[in-house]
This record gives sequence, structure tokens and C-alpha cells, in this order.
Amino acid sequence: MNPEEKKAFMLLKALIFHYHGLDEDEEKILKETANDLDAHQELTWANAFISQDYISAFERSREFLNKVIGRLEKQKRVDHLIAVWEDNNKKGYLTEMEATAMLTLARDWSVEKELLKKVKN
Repeated sequence: MNPEEKKAFMLLKALIFHYHGLDEDEEKILKETANDLDAHQELTWANAFISQDYISAFERSREFLNKVIGRLEKQKRVDHLIAVWEDNNKKGYLTEMEATAMLTLARDWSVEKELLKKVKN
């Protein structure tokens, strides 16, 4: 994963986890991901980006993510969304707002059918 994609992936994951307020389990998952990807700076950047204005965070993030992840090959777009979906399962729940946000991004990236197919399995 190149540095820009890593930054976008950490923003994607942080954005979804911040959707209802970051809890302890979500923070732990974000730190684990940062460890796995050597992406601590990217996580710090993502959290700062979101905290600039929580109200506009989704739309601002969406614009950035569309420029980076939206241009990746189709399977990578799906893989990134599935990774976030699965991490939500690790914490034990997925809120309607989180699911809607991921479906919106999937629609933006033209992978909605693929995401839904994987989620149903």
C-alpha cells in the first residue's frame, strides 16, 4: 500500500468508527491497524482531519477518499470496505449510520453490488 492509499485507508476506518463517537474497542482496532500497516502518522492525521469539524467530516472525508480510493482497482475498493466492515464485526456491532456511510462510499466507488454480495456471505 503506498503512503497516500495508507492515509486514505486509515481515514476510512477512523471515519466509520468516529461516526457515533469513538469508543475504547474502536480505538484499539484503529491502533492495531496502525501497527499492522506502520501507519501511526496516518492515523494521527485522520483523527485530526475528522476532529477539525465533526459535522462536515463525512463530506470532507468522502471527497478525499473518492480521489484516492475511488481511483483504485475495483477489488481493492471492495477489500478496503470489507476490511472496515469486518472490523465493525470485531467490536460486536454495526450501527445503521456506519452501514449507510459504507454503502454511500461503495456507491461512490461503483462497488455497491460487490460489497453487498460479500456482506451477505
